[in-house]
Parts: sequence; C-alpha cells; structure tokens
Amino acid sequence: MIYTNPVVKGFYPDPSVCYANGKFYLVCSSFQYFPGVPLFESDDLVNWTQIGHVLTRKNQVELEKVNSSGGVFAPTIRYNNGRFYMVTTNDTTHRNFYVYTDDIHGEWSDPITIDQDGIDPSLYFEDGRAFFISNGTDCEGKGGVVQCEINIETGEKLTESRCIWQGSGGRYLESPHMYKIGKYYYLMAAEGGTEYGHMITYARSESVWGKFEGYPHNPVLTNRNKAPFIIQGIGHGDLIQDKNGEWHIICLGFRQIHMWMTYHHLGRECFLIPVTFHKDGWFTAGNGTCEESYELSGDFAQLPLKTYTLENIGHDICHLRHPHTENYSITKDKITLKGTDVTLDDVASPTFAGVRQRDFDMDCSVSVSVSDGEGGLTVYSCETEHYDLALRKNESGYEAILRLNIGGIRHVEKAVQIPSGSAKLIIRSDSQVYKFFVQSQGEEIPMGFAMSKYLSSEVCGGFTGTVIGMYAVKGSAEFTDLRISY
Repeated sequence: MIYTNPVVKGFYPDPSVCYANGKFYLVCSSFQYFPGVPLFESDDLVNWTQIGHVLTRKNQVELEKVNSSGGVFAPTIRYNNGRFYMVTTNDTTHRNFYVYTDDIHGEWSDPITIDQDGIDPSLYFEDGRAFFISNGTDCEGKGGVVQCEINIETGEKLTESRCIWQGSGGRYLESPHMYKIGKYYYLMAAEGGTEYGHMITYARSESVWGKFEGYPHNPVLTNRNKAPFIIQGIGHGDLIQDKNGEWHIICLGFRQIHMWMTYHHLGRECFLIPVTFHKDGWFTAGNGTCEESYELSGDFAQLPLKTYTLENIGHDICHLRHPHTENYSITKDKITLKGTDVTLDDVASPTFAGVRQRDFDMDCSVSVSVSDGEGGLTVYSCETEHYDLALRKNESGYEAILRLNIGGIRHVEKAVQIPSGSAKLIIRSDSQVYKFFVQSQGEEIPMGFAMSKYLSSEVCGGFTGTVIGMYAVKGSAEFTDLRISY
C-alpha cells in the first residue's frame, strides 16, 4: 500500500516507538500540557489511535508555572520482560526520570529518577541489564552521548556515566537510541537543531560501550537541503521493525505553510521512512531525505483524520499545566467550564480544554452559552500568541469578540452586540489564514481573519504547535455541538 506523510499529524513531536504483543506503541513530547506524553497504538505503523497518556497524575510531573515549551521533553518508550517503560526529561526541573506499567491501557508508576544529566533520555535492555543513555556530560566533563548501567528497579547507577559518542560534528547532539541488530550495536541520534538544519546520524560498534564508528555518509536522513519542499526539519527518530521484517525510521518533521514561506504552526509531526540494511552492515533511510509518500508491504489503507465531536474527543483533550479539576465538567454531550481570574495570557492554568490542530484545512464550530465573564474558542500557540473568538457579558448585555494576541500586543479586532449569551462560534482555516465567524439567530457574522504565520515557531519560538481550545475566564461557559473536521 502507498501511505502519505505525516502518519501522525499535528503537534506530536519527538516520537519514540516500540513493539509488544502484536501492536506498535508510540509516545511524543507534551511540554507544558497535561496529561503528559500522548500514547498511541497501531497495527501497521501508519494508522495510529491515541489510547491515552502516560503521565496522568500530578505527582508524576511538575508543571506549575512552567513556561510554554518547558516541561516534558522527548520521551522514549521501551518494552522489556512484559513491562513497558517510558523515560523522559522535565527540562524545567532538569530531572531525568522513568515510569513503567504492566498494562499499557492502565496507570503508570510513580517516577524513578536517574542521576545523570542531559535531555532526550533512552533505555537499552540486554541480558537482564539496563542501560540509561542521554545527551549530557560524563564524570570527566566530556559532553556527548552519555551512558551508564542502572538498576532498573531503583534507578541506581551501577557504573559511572561515560561518553560513548560525540556525533558527526553537527550542533545540538540529542535523541540518542541504542539497538542491537546482528553483530552490531547501532547508536542513532539527531544533530543540527530541531529546525531547518535537523538531521539523523548514527554510529555502530561491536560493544555496547564502543568505540563507536560513525556512518561514513552521515547524515543518514535530512531535508536540510531539500528545497523548495513542504516537509522540513526531519530528525529525532527511532528505528522500528514491522511485522514483515522490514525496518523503518519514525521521526519528527514539520510542514511549511507554503512552498516558499518558511513558517510552520501545526508543530512538529511524525513521519515514517523505510530503512534498508546493506551487506556491509550499514543502513540507509529512503534516498536520504523524507518524501511525501512511500510504499509499505500490507493489504490495508491509510485512514483519514477523524472528525472530532464531544463523543470521541476524550483521549485527545489536553490542559495548560495542571488543571483545577473542580472547574471542569466533561460529558459526551456538553463541556462546562468554570472560569477564574487566570487568562490565556498567564503562565498558569486557565480553565482550558484543547485538542491539537491536526491539519491545515479545518472547519471548527461549537455552540457556546455564557451568563457572565467570557467563554469561547482560542487558536493557541503560547501565552503571547493566540487568537480568541468569544462571547462575553458587557454593560449592554452580550457581545461577540475577535481578539488577536501577537507578541504581547492584544487587540480586539471586532466586537458585535448579540441578543443573548448564546451563539455558535466558527473557525475556518487553510494553511495560511484563519477566518472567524459568529452565528446568532441564524445569521453568520464575519468577525475577521488572522494569518497562521504569527502562530508559527518561527515567530513565537519554542517547540509546541497550535491547539484549538475551549476556555472560560471569570464566569462559566457551556459548550455543545462541537465539530472539528479536516
């Protein structure tokens, strides 16, 4: 079958994947959003269903007052002796930790910390031994990919941390993963920074401790010189073997809003590229770049994105930092949000229930009712960049507003008096423009438009992507008839 990249669309960066019990499982970074570390399941590496999150309890991850793009970085998922492990970094607290579960659909353990620095941690298991790997600094101050053996039950280090590879010469060596395939240990990593110079590199050795020899033609995969092309930023990947014995890299990348416009606002997404091992033991990935589509063995089809409604939104909902759960009521026919003084502009936890925007062309609508305060939809990138379409109480009754927030400049683009505190809010988008409408008493009122590029990482900075959020401030808001279609 022919599949099209990305295989997981929207803000799901830094993918890691493992295979267990006939299924593939994938995790991604979540940064300041909670629950943390989205968890996906697949039969075929192409069609992925989110089955929950890994970090679902407040005591598992510290997110209070965490800035946008802080918090949970680059998880790795591994399966060993009947148990799943997820290891990650809280970049704000500078702690590497892992959690585990024997039931992939159940709760995960409390965190176990490891006394090794760096980010993008990984685990490698062999013959009853466990190795912890990160990009960091060893006990002699040498920086690079650093490894130690640990007691997997306690996190205790059994060896000193040792630098085993310093990369191929690119900046920001990160995302190390170890694999034993045939007689070689393969150490794959990312270099170049998670922007337009991103790339995947690797080395191999006949010992888990090295010496590691770099692939002579590094990088093995990059789109840094593939232009003009929509797909860019390819890097930070994980190797996986499919059920037919074929190998693949699943990695992050992003899609520009236009061939000639170097902005991306959906976030970093998940791409799948075939891998070929050669007689000399080295492997290549595709033709060295990531293409829009590939052929994969199997008699199945790539399914389209689902249409989100309140009936199926459950596992996809995310909040900004730890939510105050007493302010939320979420059922299959209505979401009720109780607002506080905390707004979307604050580095805190506003009353907010969001889903990641999954593609450029989108129709989003929801019916909203407010009695006081403000409630509405936001197209949210971070505290300083978001577009808000809302209803609010004023001295004359109720009004609908479009407020644009760019670089700390907050401007009400349009305000329209409406006869009651109930209306339908509508957002329509393509790759470059969001258009906003309010429907009241059967009349659809244009509220204005805003450019997608001002929500992009190139403008906002950081590592996240656009989230469509329902929110409330200083009052309660009820949301019904939600529909997000692509």
